[in-house]
Amino acid sequence: MNKTTETSFCSRPAALFACGRQSIRLPVPVYIRSSASVVGSREKQGPLGELFDFAGEDDLFGCDTWEDAESSLQRDALHLALQKTGLHSTDIRYLFAGDLLGQSIATSFGLMQYERPLFGLYGACSTCGLSLTLASLAVSGSFADFAACVTSSHFASAEKEFRFPLGYGNQRPLSASWTVTGSGAFILANAPSGHDRAMITGLTPGKIVDYGLRDSMNMGACMAPAAADTIRQHFEDFGTAPNDYDKIVTGDLGKVGQRVLLDLLQTSGIDLGERHMDCGIEIYDCKKQDTHAGGSGCGCSASVLSAFLLKQLSEKKWKRILFVPTGALLSKTSYNEGQSVPGIAHALLLEAV
Repeated sequence: MNKTTETSFCSRPAALFACGRQSIRLPVPVYIRSSASVVGSREKQGPLGELFDFAGEDDLFGCDTWEDAESSLQRDALHLALQKTGLHSTDIRYLFAGDLLGQSIATSFGLMQYERPLFGLYGACSTCGLSLTLASLAVSGSFADFAACVTSSHFASAEKEFRFPLGYGNQRPLSASWTVTGSGAFILANAPSGHDRAMITGLTPGKIVDYGLRDSMNMGACMAPAAADTIRQHFEDFGTAPNDYDKIVTGDLGKVGQRVLLDLLQTSGIDLGERHMDCGIEIYDCKKQDTHAGGSGCGCSASVLSAFLLKQLSEKKWKRILFVPTGALLSKTSYNEGQSVPGIAHALLLEAV
């Protein structure tokens, strides 16, 4: 390295908006202009059923295959979100989207007709958090006036991809979760409109955390360590504590994962207490609907965020929440080859406008 290069490298300014070891404090808020949720019949029958924008009576949604049905979820969710804003698809600078299926086919086939630049993402069930994080950076950094985030999951396509064909009729242990048939779409804007649902003010991207668990039928326990790590780091980076939030909301840990999360944080002296909420627990009545540990899948946290969490913020019932979607980073190949199931969790600080 010559002297000129060395001087230039050493004199680089520090990252202005980096916060602590892992987080980002956005220089200006990113506004969630609108959102929409499209779900299946089982989700419609759950406790939040009346809050979703649209629910299909037939989980094929008029399609011939489960995969096409999942694509239609994303297509319809984005259409509804755009419709609420009065924007045209050409007003959206970038799409940030992903799903659980191989090569993200639900996204590519579902959003192709919009003809917008696409950042195809994979964060497993944390994809809602991943897409909102990256889109927030683009919008807050003035690289886009508007960006859209979309993600989805479908019970039948996920079972086909990761577990067994539906006709096999395999039994599920009580630790297993039920993949949500649903999609959530969000329109992010760089300026307030007077009727925004909430604003994003801070981000804590998560690390991959692997405790060596190998049980794909207990996703909650596999993901809980990552959620604990991200939440702990968020509090440290922002200098906050659980009492500074109305709710700390994880994605789809379910009842088993929730217990693991609370125990892990207790060992670090962090007591979430009644402030913790999990989208996978909220979306179903586990006993009446026989969904065992709760809901999971990319569509779980996305649809609950759109239908319920943002409603609480827009109505000023809550002022500030920490939204932490969680994902299990496995594939059918890695699992069949005996690999463990690492987890990841991304946190977003959401505030009422």
